[in-house]
Parts: sequence; structure tokens; C-alpha cells
Amino acid sequence: MSRYDVIVVGAGNAALAAAVSATENGAERVVVIEKAPREMRGGNTHWSGGVLRFAFDDPREIGELLPGIEDEFENFYDGISPYPKEDFHGDLMRVTSGRTDPVLSKLLVFNSFETVKWMKQVGGIKMEPAITLSAVKKDNVMVWARGLVVRAEHEGVGLSRSWFATAERLGIEIRYGTAAMELLMGDDGRIRGVKVRDDDGISVLNGRSVVLGCGGFEANVQMRTQHIGPLVGAAKVRGTPHNQGDGLRMAMNVGAMPWGQWSGCHATPISAEWGDFAPRELTDRSNRLSYVYGIMLNRKGRRFVDEGEDGALFTYAKFGRAILAEPGAKVWQIFDSRVVHLLEPRYQTSKPITANTLEDLVEQLDIDDRAHALDTIDEYNAHAREIDDGFDPTRKDGLSSRGLALEKTNWALRIAKPPFYAYSATGGITFTFGGLKVNEEAQVIGTDWRPIKGLFCCGEMVGGLFYDNYPAGTGLVSGATFGRIAGRNAAAAG
Repeated sequence: MSRYDVIVVGAGNAALAAAVSATENGAERVVVIEKAPREMRGGNTHWSGGVLRFAFDDPREIGELLPGIEDEFENFYDGISPYPKEDFHGDLMRVTSGRTDPVLSKLLVFNSFETVKWMKQVGGIKMEPAITLSAVKKDNVMVWARGLVVRAEHEGVGLSRSWFATAERLGIEIRYGTAAMELLMGDDGRIRGVKVRDDDGISVLNGRSVVLGCGGFEANVQMRTQHIGPLVGAAKVRGTPHNQGDGLRMAMNVGAMPWGQWSGCHATPISAEWGDFAPRELTDRSNRLSYVYGIMLNRKGRRFVDEGEDGALFTYAKFGRAILAEPGAKVWQIFDSRVVHLLEPRYQTSKPITANTLEDLVEQLDIDDRAHALDTIDEYNAHAREIDDGFDPTRKDGLSSRGLALEKTNWALRIAKPPFYAYSATGGITFTFGGLKVNEEAQVIGTDWRPIKGLFCCGEMVGGLFYDNYPAGTGLVSGATFGRIAGRNAAAAG
């Protein structure tokens, strides 16, 4: 039987932030329980793009995260707009239709920049500009999506490696291949430890406090089907196969309150060519997020979303879910040669279908009604716009189609110049929105509305932040923010 100050369940960004924070705040014996073997460690963090959304008033404040950046990129700050806290919170409110938890969302937003600085200073996370994810070059200046300028060096792979390196340097014990099975509660109602299973069998780890940071239930087909629906039950999984909802189940077994949108998820458009689980070696390069510069057709040959509703980094999570509701959960993204240079580099992991006429292109696609697909493209082109009408890939340009039943409200450029390109897409589930209710101290709240003593939560397990949609880059910052809070309070728990 082992005794610890803090037991952290999970080993992704949020969990390791909690472990490092606990150690920073005086916990002497901290253990991280990682269900996966060492070669599969790190949860969904490994698959992430590593981008970090945070608030700042002056673009030059970012300089401390990217020392020497102006020597590397001339006029670097010219294309960066301020992103004050009010705008970050406004974006979060807008994409969740006002449903985001008012207390937790403000805690996240108002701590976002301090969290990212802490990740660099204490967590040892090296950072770089997120050029391939959120910048578009215009007039020799890189124009950045607001709030999305910085990412972890080498994306999610680098983020995960850096957290593990820091944890090991601080003497934090990491147990690989160790699955948490049950939370142990004393007669005083306090969490006293975790029952675990590893290659040697079942054992008990005792601790003064436990932090749950082991993700949602996105890899559990039964839970996906039950809580989100059969369409999502059949979805491809973009991240780790180990997120089976274990932490949620264990917490609710001791009286934790489920919270947030259990019927919601982050489902990204990814290549339909990939298997049931995205290959670990290709991380997030299955993503297909440049649909804003073209149109998407389902297998019936119809458009089904306003591809230009907003920038892709504000719509991709809900559009991935929308694709799953289409016939066969498969669509085609159609582009012409004037915009193909704008496609994210991640499109290079697939070979597009190409043709010099739209008829030849559609003939090659896996579409049930090709005649209707051609009619859809023709109708779109009849109501779309010319490039000299003000097409601007760096911002919402207001270049809307005119007269369609389903308008494209920005970047509505005709698909007119050959060659034409088509990429397949499906919805790849990344994480689930349903979680546990926590307070400002990251304490887990019970169904009696009282904190469960000694139990804390962070990362994807925090319920109530996201509903229906998600602003890119918020998840990693949320994970580190609540991980930092959870670790600090877990260390102080008596």
C-alpha cells in the first residue's frame, strides 16, 4: 500500500499541469497514474495542434513567450490584433449561444494569459508562432486569427514531451499501464485514495487528495451512443483510444454531479480516408478545416451548412458534428485553383481528386446523386461572387452569395477556375463536452451541492464550459488553467 500527498489520474496537458502545480505548491509525494503504456502516453494532448488561445491587450505582450521573434519574422506584430478579455469571453459566449458556465468561463478567460506564461516559466513548455494553423499572408504581412498566435513548439507532441520532462525533473512519479478503477472514500466523506489495476494485479494508492484529469468518454462507443446518439456512436476517434470515461464513472459512483452538455462533443472535420482511430504518428494532420474557401456537398449532392458562417476556428467543432448527421457521415469539400494555395498544410496528407471540369470532378466522387451535385454547384456559382468583389481570406469579408436558400455568408467565391479539387471529410470526435460540476477551486461538487472533500478535477472532465461548439485553442488553456488550480488546492488539502 502506497501513500501520497496528491494522486493525479491521467497524463495529458491538464493532468500534468496539476501534478506540476501540486509539486510547486509544496506536495512532496505526487504520483501520476497513466492507463496507457509509455509509448501511448499523454492522452489527447499528443493529437492536438498545440495552439493556445489567450487574452492580451497589446500584441507586444506576447514577446515574452516568443523571445527574439522579430529577428526571425520581420514586422511580426503588424498582423496581430489585440484580444482583450472581453472579446475572448464574448467569443466563448457567442459560440456556445450564451450557455457557457458564467463563473468557470470568466475564470478561464481572466487567467488565460497568466496560465500560458506559467506553462512556459514553470512547466518548461517551449513556444512558437502558430503560423500553419492561424496565419494568412497578405501584402507581405502575416495576419493572425485573433487570440491564436502562439502554440507549443512541435505542437501537441512537443507539449506532451515538455510536460513529461518537467514532471520527471521535479521528481513526480509516473506509473504507466496503471488503470484507475475506483475512488476510495472514508467514513468522513473524504476521498482517501484510488484502487488501480496494472500488470501485477489490483492494488490501492492512498493519498490526501486526488485530481481527476483523465479525459472524457469519446473513445467509448457505448457511452457515445448512449449520451450523444448513434451517429456519433459510429464516429471515427481523432485522439487517444484510452479515454473511455473511467474518471467520470468513478466520480459519479461516489456522488459527483454530472454537469454540462453530455449530448455534445468536439467533432472535427477530418479526412474520411482515415481508420477508426487517427494514426498516432500523424497527430492532428487528419484535419480538414479550409472548407471556408469552398463548399461542402453531402452524398446526396447537397450543401448542408453555411461554410462561411465564421472563421473555421469558430465553426469546425460543430461542423464536424454536422457532417456526422449527413448520409454515410461523409462529405466532399470542393475548391477551385484560385484558393487551393490557401488550404492548410494538413491537406497534404491526402491526395485530392482533381479534374479540369466540374462534370469530370463530380463523376469521380462517391456521391449518390451526381446530377444533383452538379446542379448544386451550378446554382451556387450563379449566386456567388467574383474575386474582385472583395474576397479577403484574412478576415470575415462579407462576400456573401445572393439568393440561395442556404447562403454562404463570407468568402462566397465562385468555383470557376480549373483545375478543380475535392477532398473527402467525415467527423472525427476529439472530446466530449459533458463532465463534472466543479467550483472555482476545481473541487468536484456532489449531487448534494457540496464539495467532495479531497477530490479535484481538470481538463476535459470539467463540465459546463462548452455547448454545441468550441473556439479553437481554448481546450489546452482551459486544461492548464484548471489543472494549475486543482494541483495547487490539492496540495493544500489537509
